[in-house]
Amino acid sequence: MENQENAPHHTKVSLAEVNESVNTANRKGVFRKILPFLGPAYLVSVGYMDPGNWATDIAGGSQFGYSLLWVLLMSNMMALLLQSLSARLGIVRRRDLAQASREEYPKIVNFSLYLLAEIAIAACDLAEVLGMAIGLQLLFHLPLMWGVGISVLDTFLLMFLINYGIRKMEAFIICLVAIIGGSFLVEMFLASPNMGQVVLGFIPTLPNETALYIAIGIIGATVMPHNLYLHSSLVQTRKFERTPIQLRKAIRYNIIDSTIALNLAFFVNAAILILAASTFFNNGLYGVAEIQDAHKFLEPLLGTALAPALFAIALIAAGQSSTITGTLAGQIIMEGYLNLRIQPWLRRIITRVIAIIPALLTIQYMGEGATGELLVLSQVILSLQLGFAVIPLIHFVSDKAKMGEFAISRLTRIAAWICAIVIVSLNIKLVADKLWEWYAENPNSAWVWLLFVLVISVLVLLFYITFQPVFKRSKKYKGYQPHGLKGDLTDLDKPEYNRIAVTVDFSKADSATIKNALAQGGLNSQYLLVHVLESAGAIMMGQEIQDHESETDRKQLEVYKDHLLKLGYNNVRVALGFGNPKREIPRLVKEFGAELLVIGAHGHKGLKDVVFGTTVDAVRHKVEIPVFIVRN
Repeated sequence: MENQENAPHHTKVSLAEVNESVNTANRKGVFRKILPFLGPAYLVSVGYMDPGNWATDIAGGSQFGYSLLWVLLMSNMMALLLQSLSARLGIVRRRDLAQASREEYPKIVNFSLYLLAEIAIAACDLAEVLGMAIGLQLLFHLPLMWGVGISVLDTFLLMFLINYGIRKMEAFIICLVAIIGGSFLVEMFLASPNMGQVVLGFIPTLPNETALYIAIGIIGATVMPHNLYLHSSLVQTRKFERTPIQLRKAIRYNIIDSTIALNLAFFVNAAILILAASTFFNNGLYGVAEIQDAHKFLEPLLGTALAPALFAIALIAAGQSSTITGTLAGQIIMEGYLNLRIQPWLRRIITRVIAIIPALLTIQYMGEGATGELLVLSQVILSLQLGFAVIPLIHFVSDKAKMGEFAISRLTRIAAWICAIVIVSLNIKLVADKLWEWYAENPNSAWVWLLFVLVISVLVLLFYITFQPVFKRSKKYKGYQPHGLKGDLTDLDKPEYNRIAVTVDFSKADSATIKNALAQGGLNSQYLLVHVLESAGAIMMGQEIQDHESETDRKQLEVYKDHLLKLGYNNVRVALGFGNPKREIPRLVKEFGAELLVIGAHGHKGLKDVVFGTTVDAVRHKVEIPVFIVRN
C-alpha cells in the first residue's frame, strides 16, 4: 500500500506550500496520536459560522421563532457526512475534489464546474466582506462603505500566517472560533430561552414559502460547497505512513476532528437562531432580518451593554476567520480545475474585489438596510452550487476502482445520496417557483427567457455529472493499485535524442544547462540554442526590432554556437524569440521538431513571474516532448 498512488506528472500536490508538512509519526498514547490530526476541520468549521450564517439564522429566528432549529440540525448532520467523505477523498487518493474532477470529466464540464465554484467563492466572500464591515461599524461606528474598503487589507493576513506553517494558522483560527463560541455562550445565558420551545423547534415543519427560502439559505450557509474542496486538501497536510492500517487511522481521526469542530459550529448557529427567537420573535419583532437591527435591539431587550459588544466582536472574528479559509478554497479550486496557480495574495485581491463590487453597489443604491437581504441571497446562491460539488464527491468516494478497500459502504452511499437529493430537490423547487413568479409578472421579457435557457443548461450539466459514471468513464483511472503498477517494465533501453532544444539566458547557469543537454545527445545530434528577448520593444515589434539588446543577444548566441562547433558538435542552430517566453519557447521548439527540451530552472524575472510563477511550469505544459529541467 506504500506505493498506493503517485500523482501523475500533470497533477501537482494540493496546497503545495503546506502539503504533508505536519508529521504524525512516532506518537505514543491515544491523545498524542489523535492530536496531530486535529485542525483541518476547524478551518472548515469557520465557514459554517460566517456572517452569512448569521443573517439566515437571525432571519429564521426572528420570523419563525424556534421552528427552523431542525433545519440547522439536519444541515449539520449532512455537513458532517459530506465533510467526512471529502476528508476520505483527500486522505486515500491524495487529490482534492477539484483535482479529482479534472481527472474525471472533459474540459468543458470542468470549466463549467469551475465557474460555478468561483460563483460560490464570490458569494461566500461577499458575506465575509459585509460581515466584517458591519462588525467594524457596530463596534467602532465606522461608515459601512469604509468597512467594506478596509476589508481589502486583510488580504495579507493569510500570507503572514501561512509563512509560519499550517499548525500556526490552525491555532489562530481556533482562537477566533473560541471567541465566537464564548461570546454566544454568554449571549445564551443572558437571553434565557424557553428550553421547552427550543426542544419543539427540532420537530420538522415549514410554516410557508418564506420559511422554505430561509431554510434553503440555512442549508447553503451550513453545507458550503467550497468547504468540500477545502477539506479534501487540508487533510493532505498530514504526513503518515501510507499503509492500510495507517490510512484507516487517519480517516478515523479526521472523523473525530470533524465531529468536534462541526458540532461547535452547530452550537454557534443554534445559539444565534435561539437568541433571535427568544429576544425578537418572543417580543413581536418579526421583521428583524438585519444584523445591525439585531445588534441595536440586544441591549434594551437583554438589559446590558455587554450583549451588543460581544455580538460585534464575534461578528468580526467570524468574518476574519472565514476570509482566510475562503482564500485557501479559491486557490484550491483554481489550481485543481485549471491547473493554474497564481500568487495567493493576488488571488485574494481578485476574489475580494469581485465581492466588494456588489456590496458597494447595494449600499450606494439600496442603502445600508439592504445588506441583510444581500447576505441571505448570497447563502441561497451557495446552496444552489451544492449539488455540483456533492454529486461528484459521492461518485469519487464510491468507486472501488479508485478507492479500493476504502470506498464507502452501501449504507453510507444511501445516506449521502439522500443528502444530495434533498439539496437538489429544494433548490429545483426554489428556482422553479422564482422563475414562474418572474414569468407571470413579465411573460414577454427577454431576460426571463434568457434565465430559462440558463437554468436548462445548468440542469443538463447536473444531469451529466449525476449519470455520467453509469454510462461511461471518460478516462481510464491509473491511480490506486494496492500492489503497485500492473505489468512488467519493458523497453528500458536508453533513449536516443537526435534533435535537442536548449534554452539559454546568457548567465553562469548556461554552462550547466548546455552540458546536460550534450550528455543526452552526442556529436551527431542536432542542437537548437534558444533565447527569448523580453524587452518592451520586443513585445511590441517582434522580429522587426533592431536595437542594441537584440543585436547583442544574436551575437552571444553565435558565440555559443561557435564554441560548440570547435568541440566537434557540427549540427548546432540558434533561434532568437521575441516577447513572452512561455509562448515563444514552445513555438521555436515545435518548429525545430525537437525530441527533448533542456531548460534551466532559474526562471525569468519580472511581473510575469510574480503573477504566474516561473517559465518552466508554463512551458512544460505546452510541449509534448520530455522536458529536462536543470536545477541551477
